[in-house]
Amino acid sequence: MKILVTGGLGFIGSHTVVELQNEGFEVVIIDNLSNSSEAVLKGIVAITGKMPIFEKLDLREKTAVQDFFKRHADVTGVIHFAASKAVGESVEKPLLYYENNINTLIYLLQELQQKPEAHFIFSSSCTVYGQADTMPINESAPIQPAMSPYGNTKQIGEEIITDVAKVSAINAILLRYFNPIGSHPSTEIGELPIGVPQNLVPFITQTGIGLRKELSVYGADYPTPDGTCVRDYIHVVDIAKAHVIALQRLLNKKNLAKIETFNLGTGTGSSVLEVIKAFEKVSGQKLPYKIVARREGDVVSAYANTDKANNVLGWKTKSTLEEGMASAWKWEQKVRNNN
Repeated sequence: MKILVTGGLGFIGSHTVVELQNEGFEVVIIDNLSNSSEAVLKGIVAITGKMPIFEKLDLREKTAVQDFFKRHADVTGVIHFAASKAVGESVEKPLLYYENNINTLIYLLQELQQKPEAHFIFSSSCTVYGQADTMPINESAPIQPAMSPYGNTKQIGEEIITDVAKVSAINAILLRYFNPIGSHPSTEIGELPIGVPQNLVPFITQTGIGLRKELSVYGADYPTPDGTCVRDYIHVVDIAKAHVIALQRLLNKKNLAKIETFNLGTGTGSSVLEVIKAFEKVSGQKLPYKIVARREGDVVSAYANTDKANNVLGWKTKSTLEEGMASAWKWEQKVRNNN
């Protein structure tokens, strides 16, 4: 079966391509390389022994999307990762986020709704919950007003998919994940942000390796045990495996509704300072950091209730925070040693 993975050379996308190929799927990757590198293909091949089909294509170009589906009419499922994903940047450049995250989704769905049957996995986010009223967050928690344009694009994206599924043969699973970290145990692929990292863990590892002077901790006066923001950090390989399980659920017609939603997390919240301590433990070195002002768009606390994913989807995380940090650090060391 041929599966399209958009953003398939990105962090989560590349790990998902590996898991798909390991399960025997034929994979086609679309990526515009705006936040990724074609060199990731070498890592995928090193792990799986198979080269996925790769097309450098910008999903914002509607005619290019139409042409792709004409040439790959046998695509049976789509896992849609391609999107801009930095909360802070989205506040500064909202139109970039609306164009890149909404238009691309519409162009994909316009092609899929023409098919007699289509299976769609959407890379959503816990940002749709905003600052949830209760922890841990389950899938029936109310969708709060988005705290950033990025979060809003995920909310709008879910609504668009839900509306389209009602009037088409598209079945979809929305995977709302929390905070992916780590890298493949082979260290052949990992998180490779272009420029200054927008996510905590790569900034920590780049600071640890000496690429950054120090880590800025945005706010230590939040109503949390140590005053820093709390998140649910989940190993990227665990997330990748969840996408394969979700896709197989649709392909095997095990879904109970045309649209299903699952949280992907560990069920445990960790503060920024706890993540720093986990890094210091696995690396054996102190991390230079300073407390700075809060950052616009950040929620105080977000961690998942994973009961539905565990019991209905049949998926569970296996890796701990320390294992995630250790693999991220191993990857960082490899990347810097090769440069």
